[in-house]
Amino acid sequence: MREKPRRTLIRLGCFYQSKIDPILLLEHSLKVAKSTIHGSGVFAIRPIQPRQKIIEYSGELIRLKDCDTREKKYLQAGVMCTYLFKLDSEYAIDGTKWGNKSRFINHSCNPNCVVKTINFDSTLHLFVISKWYIEKGEEITFDYCFNVEEDKVPCNCGVKNCRKFMN
Repeated sequence: MREKPRRTLIRLGCFYQSKIDPILLLEHSLKVAKSTIHGSGVFAIRPIQPRQKIIEYSGELIRLKDCDTREKKYLQAGVMCTYLFKLDSEYAIDGTKWGNKSRFINHSCNPNCVVKTINFDSTLHLFVISKWYIEKGEEITFDYCFNVEEDKVPCNCGVKNCRKFMN
């Protein structure tokens, strides 16, 4: 008997999303619209209960070691917003070209959601899960949990306990 679940062979460069029907998640309950936090954001179009899997973060599966190179290429090509999300110690999901609505979820220092890595079909996936009841029209947010760096990234979340920086 295996102690760890067997990991399915993952093809790099392919669209990476579980086979969970988005209807079973709450993706149909979300819309992308202008945000007061930053550019576009994701908003609830109906109330969302606590501890609900709202949406899966999807995109192209890439090696974690390739993230910096890819980000530089995007910037050189004039792509100012990149959507790279660490999956585990080896892989990341790049939602920049192939992502769904989840790539537009903004950071908050007091977020109404968390992102959890969940093993589904013997592979890891990122799901955005509500922390508490979310009102219709409320912006969906999570804490980006950026690493502390010398170059600070300003935070625009505007909440009372804002840390002023995302890293």
